[in-house]
Amino acid sequence: LFRSAGHHLPADNHVHSQWSHDTGPRASMAAACARAVALGLPAVAFTEHLDFTDWGPDDPIAGTGITPNDQWGPRPFDVRGYLSCLDECRGRFPSLRILSGAEAGEPHLFAGSAAAVLSSGRFDRILGSVHTLPSRGRLVYARALLRREPADALMRRYFAEVVAMIEGSDLFEVLAHLDYPRRYWPEAAGRYQEQDFEEEYRAVLRALASSGRVLELNTASPLVSVSLLRWWREEGGRALSFGSDAHLPGYVGERFAEAAGLAEAAGFRPGRDPFDFWRG
Repeated sequence: LFRSAGHHLPADNHVHSQWSHDTGPRASMAAACARAVALGLPAVAFTEHLDFTDWGPDDPIAGTGITPNDQWGPRPFDVRGYLSCLDECRGRFPSLRILSGAEAGEPHLFAGSAAAVLSSGRFDRILGSVHTLPSRGRLVYARALLRREPADALMRRYFAEVVAMIEGSDLFEVLAHLDYPRRYWPEAAGRYQEQDFEEEYRAVLRALASSGRVLELNTASPLVSVSLLRWWREEGGRALSFGSDAHLPGYVGERFAEAAGLAEAAGFRPGRDPFDFWRG
């Protein structure tokens, strides 16, 4: 296993708390902060889910005929309550830098709705994510689609949608979990091989790099290889963010030492300060 040669772990820029619609009763911003302090993380960003089950007049999805996903019935993001909780935690954990944030789901389809929420407060870290794909006239979670579409075709369709998100939205700074359906890859499809999708990966990385944005190394997903991180550099990528995608406090900073080692092996190093993205 790769391990970081240094003694300092990176900031965790992708954490969810009780303010995200898909976390359970054990989710706690305060407990997540305590976990980050115990691990010695320099910073944590609470990037709560920003998902929509309906469209507004300025949302591009409105003209597509596609129905938004309402499987989980995401509740509206309570920005005021969230920011108040954030301030409380900043007072309780003065040694930890606590960043505000949001994970915008399909921001290229919900541009107006997402922008309206993000303009209502100060957000330090904005992630862009694709969780759903169109299927039979409705957005459907990729995990469900893997059970009814050929896995390799679904993966390629997913990568194409990620490129569409990058090219169609400037709301986010960091691309989260670039190969999200890989988490749920079916055994029947055989072993997942990154090189089988190299062309598609490179298309995503090239689009992201040309926009000057940041790639996330997501530790809730199967860890990407050193080779893939080198593809990122070869396509012009210069910045790397680390995210546990924790939905429970115990997963904050999960596998960060191993992830940092992978990043170092690919030529990335800590930024100017402990809170910065890593640079390559």
